[in-house]
Order: sequence, then C-alpha cells, then structure tokens
Amino acid sequence: MPSTGRFTSEAARTAYEAAYRDLEARWPLPSRDLRVDTAYGPTHVRRSGTGPRTPLVLLHGLNGTGLSWHGVVRTLATDRVVYAPDVVGTAGRSEQTAPLTSADDYAAWGTQLLEGLGLARAHVLGYSEGAWFAALLASGSSGATSRVGALVLGEGITALVKPDRKVVSRMVRAAALPTARNLARLDEWLNPGVTLADEDRALARAALRYRRRTPWPSPLTDDRLRAITAPALAFFGADTRLGDPVAAGRRVTEHVPGSRVELVPGGGHGVLWQLPDQVLPLVDGFLREHDDV
Repeated sequence: MPSTGRFTSEAARTAYEAAYRDLEARWPLPSRDLRVDTAYGPTHVRRSGTGPRTPLVLLHGLNGTGLSWHGVVRTLATDRVVYAPDVVGTAGRSEQTAPLTSADDYAAWGTQLLEGLGLARAHVLGYSEGAWFAALLASGSSGATSRVGALVLGEGITALVKPDRKVVSRMVRAAALPTARNLARLDEWLNPGVTLADEDRALARAALRYRRRTPWPSPLTDDRLRAITAPALAFFGADTRLGDPVAAGRRVTEHVPGSRVELVPGGGHGVLWQLPDQVLPLVDGFLREHDDV
C-alpha cells in the first residue's frame, strides 16, 4: 500500500486539475501562487491582500483546497495579507512526498509552512478538518506556538469531540456512490442554507478520486488543548449536525486559557458561508483585537 496520497489514475488527476482551474476563476482578489518546501512535500499557497495587520493563514476543510475560501476571502483580507494553502496529503496542488502518520506530523508540517512563508507571527483560521490542523499547529512545539498570534477554530467539532455517527454513516454512503445527486443531498443536509457554486461541487467530486494516506481528525487530548497559548476563538453553528457543539465548546473553555466560544443561532456546519453577515464580523473583530498593529 502506498504511504503517500495519490489519484486513482492519471485521468483522475487531469480531471481534478481542470476542475481546479474552473474554481480558480472565482477567486475575487489579485493573487500570487507560492511554493513552500516542507519535509512532507511542496505546499502550494495562494497569497492575496495587502495591509499592515497581522497576516492570516487559512486552513481548509475536508475535500477542500485553498480555493474553498473564495466566498469570504475578500473580507478576511481587509488590511492584511492572507495565505491559503492546499494542505499536504489532500487533493490539491500540493504534493505529498513523505508519510504523514500522526497528529505530530501535521503539527510539524504547519510549523514548516509558517517558517517557509517567513512568518514570525501570523493568525491561523481553520475550518472543520482545517480546525484540527490549526489546533495541532497551535499546540505543537514551542517554536510553533510562538508564531501563532491568534487562533480561530471554525466548526472544529472533530478536533474536540467525536462526530455524530449519523454523519459518519451518511458520508460513507455518499463516498461509496458519489453521484452528483448523492453529494448534493449530503451537502444540503450537513450544510443547510449554503449555496455552493457548480465549480465547488465539481472540485469536491473530483477530489473523491484522490486516495489519502493520512490520519483522520480525532479529538485533541486535554493536555494538548492546554498547550495552546494563543488567544483562541471557537465558533460553531448552534444547529450543526456534525457533533455536539456545546460539548465541543465546553472542552475549549475548560482547557484553553483565555479562550472564547460562540454558538451562532440557526447555524449549521457551514455557518461561515451560511450566515456570513454574523460570522465574518465576529472573526474579523477577534483578529483585530490581537493584531500587532
């Protein structure tokens, strides 16, 4: 069995690249593509925005890429530089060249990413699976934690508690028969009120033909949560179906010093895109509180 991720065929890779280019056209800001070499493979990063405020690194969720932020990046990049990587080990333009076998490996990758970008200090926002990556980075070695200015965990249920079994079952069924209809039904159930572009859906479908060889998110231990020293905001949709947001939020407040938890009424798992007028000011305000400017 291969120890690194790969597409099921060259045709699958070609189809994915085509879908990626289609979604790329939706990016609303001028951008520059960067390559950051890490011990786990070269990481593709999209840089956008200008300004004096602390830079922001965005870590995407399952089957996503840095392009997943296209609908909200304009606001997030106000007066600051934003970096949106394709996480190594997932489908995207990054290339996994060495095994990622543990949470510590992902923490090391994140540290090397910040170092390679030349960021002595940056805010980090992770969403869904990306919140797990972000929490691992912020709780890793002392060299990593000192680089994280502020930490935002969006719908980071699986970084904190086990997901609901019904969600896991539905995701497995949809992945087993990934027709456009089945995937759309899963999205509508898991992310009510979120309207995905056709290009988003096409790229997510194409990503299912990438075979990951990486650990799946699991709740951080109490000790690991206590190792997070950056100011932290965790927000959840109050009606999320992914897992128990109250239990997840309780773990943050009990173990992450000085943290803040927000449950957004009426929000589902995609609350950032479902209710942007509520969530983006919350996130932007928190980041500005902890900017170096």
